[in-house]
This record gives sequence, C-alpha cells and structure tokens, in this order.
Amino acid sequence: MWAIGLLAAALAASGCSGDRSVEPAARAAARPACKPAALAGWRKLARRIDAPVYCPAWLPDPLDGVIGSRWNNIDAVSPDRSYLESWVWQETGPGAAGGELHVNLRGYPGVTKIPTCEDTQTVNGVVSHPKLPCFADPHGHRRAGSIVATVYTVNQGADQWHVLYAWRRGGSLYTISEHVAPPLDYAKVVRNLDRMLHSLVLIKP
Repeated sequence: MWAIGLLAAALAASGCSGDRSVEPAARAAARPACKPAALAGWRKLARRIDAPVYCPAWLPDPLDGVIGSRWNNIDAVSPDRSYLESWVWQETGPGAAGGELHVNLRGYPGVTKIPTCEDTQTVNGVVSHPKLPCFADPHGHRRAGSIVATVYTVNQGADQWHVLYAWRRGGSLYTISEHVAPPLDYAKVVRNLDRMLHSLVLIKP
C-alpha cells in the first residue's frame, strides 16, 4: 500500500511539472498555420487592401489555398477593397468520374452589413432586376476560436448554390463558402466548412 501511494505521488508530481512545460508547446503545435506556399500571396493581399485576411490552412483536396495556383480561378479586389478568392476543381464524366469542388473566401474591409446583389427575373416577358441580400436564409451558427459564423443557405452571385459561413471581425465582414454539388452533398459540405473554419489563419497587413 505504501509503495502504491509513493508511486502515485511520484507520478502526480512528474505529471504536474510535465504539464507546465509541455502544454504550451502542444497548444502551439495544434494551431493551424498558413502553408509556406500560400503565405506570400495572402500577405500580399492583406497589404493590397490594407486589412487583415484569412488564409485557409486546409481546403478539400486538390484545392490548395494558394493565390495564383492552377486551382485559383478568381483573384479579384474591387475598388472598395472587398476581395474574392476562389478555387475550383471540375471533372466531367459519368458517375464518380464527374464532379466539382468550389470554395470561395471573401472579405469586406470596413463593412459589416451583408452586401446587396442584383437578380434577374422575367415575368410575362418583362425583365426586372430586383435587389436582394447576397446571403440569406440563416441556419444557426458555427464557432471556431474567436469566430462565431452564421450559416447561410440561400446565396447569390459567385456563392449561388453554396453553403456560406459569414462572421465579423474588427468592423469587417468575412465569408467562406462551398458549392453543394457532386461528389458532395449538403452534410459533407458542412463538414468541410467546419474544418475550413477551424483552419483559418489571420494574416495582418
């Protein structure tokens, strides 16, 4: 009994001292990091718009999050400094041979309001262009560190047919979205977005 008590005390002592020295390093190792191949492009974007941006440490394969890569089909900054970075993979063919992966990341420096999009409708041969929110139909929230994102399922423009997560930081609006299309269904897209949200790394100008 005495030996068991002595062993327990020794283990407790060594565990406590080990926790103090190891835990910070373990926490640091667990933090996501912007890939070296992607970091320069995201830093350049942050300087270009003079605002923080979010680099994704993980995107669904083969998408890489590298601005200027073969998968980066849109690299756009508007006069108001809002940006759209998009990566897409497409393959045509029957069954599992065909499909699409499409992810968008957006930022709206100095703006927290959901932007307005223009729709095109034709009724009895008359074409109209009504204004509507670019992100709509909220379905709850997702949390990742300090980010609390709202899930939107009816979206417009480049985010049409996407599930989109939107959040605010420092007086700016940010979003990440993924297209619901084969080989992915809604549940898989949400799982991907959850993982992407947890992988985001803030890059300051």
